[in-house]
Amino acid sequence: MNDAAISVSGLRKTYGEVHAVDGLDLEIRRGEVFALLGPNGAGKSTTVEILEGFRKRTAGEVEVLGQDPQRADRRFRERIGVMLQNTSGRSFLTARESLHHAAKLYPRPRDVDETLAAVGLEEKANVKPQLLSGGQRRRLDVALAVIGRPELIFLDEPTTGFDPEARRQFWRLIESLTEGGTTIVLTTHYLDEADYLAHRIGIIARGSLVALDTPAGLRARAKAAHVTWLEGGEAREHATSEPSAFLRDLLARHDGEVERLEVRHPSLEDVYLDLVGLGGVATSESTGAAPADAEEATA
Repeated sequence: MNDAAISVSGLRKTYGEVHAVDGLDLEIRRGEVFALLGPNGAGKSTTVEILEGFRKRTAGEVEVLGQDPQRADRRFRERIGVMLQNTSGRSFLTARESLHHAAKLYPRPRDVDETLAAVGLEEKANVKPQLLSGGQRRRLDVALAVIGRPELIFLDEPTTGFDPEARRQFWRLIESLTEGGTTIVLTTHYLDEADYLAHRIGIIARGSLVALDTPAGLRARAKAAHVTWLEGGEAREHATSEPSAFLRDLLARHDGEVERLEVRHPSLEDVYLDLVGLGGVATSESTGAAPADAEEATA
């Protein structure tokens, strides 16, 4: 079996003169959590909708679970789970009834009560979506995406509105799914979420992939650490690629005593902001790409 759950080559999507996706090449392995990051208007939602089979591409080759999603059949739909960014909050069905209904569409669904428990909705099982909080509705959306035991799950901003405890519970659910071999494609604006969950991260700007690496690999691109301290009552700051050597010299000049000394190493957020052209810590490998000015057609 091919190790790639998703293969994309030369993907393009244009709207008149606007290039929402511009020559994207990408491969996502089976069983990995892949986070696709980018600012609003960068092209990530358009890309994901093409992979899901909801939007037609202008050019390029796309293969998802061995099929072209543009010509997907029912069998393909049974193999994927989709959580959209925006869903309706009104329904005549309760949370449990919604899951029972969705489960009938799949050959091997998860147990409904088990799924409710996994997303923390046991106590809200008999409540209709319009009476749930925003975070609780997102939990129900997650449950609907995973109820069919899909091989591949697309999660678009899944933890928006979650409190910290609910986010951690969701992270544990994702870990349990990947342990079972499920492939997950995640879009999120929470950099700590991508850092924690993703095996690899793709960063997209202006419809093109500007970086593809593990979270650790991306963080390693930032060479400069920031040293801050107080000297003569004034705040001082210095960026250096050799913080240990700088600290030795600084301490030696002050006889080993430096007030409010702090060393901050670059975070994933610093690297991300630099790669999409929104500032952050400078890196020697930055592409200098800037975010798109226009919103995506799907936004």
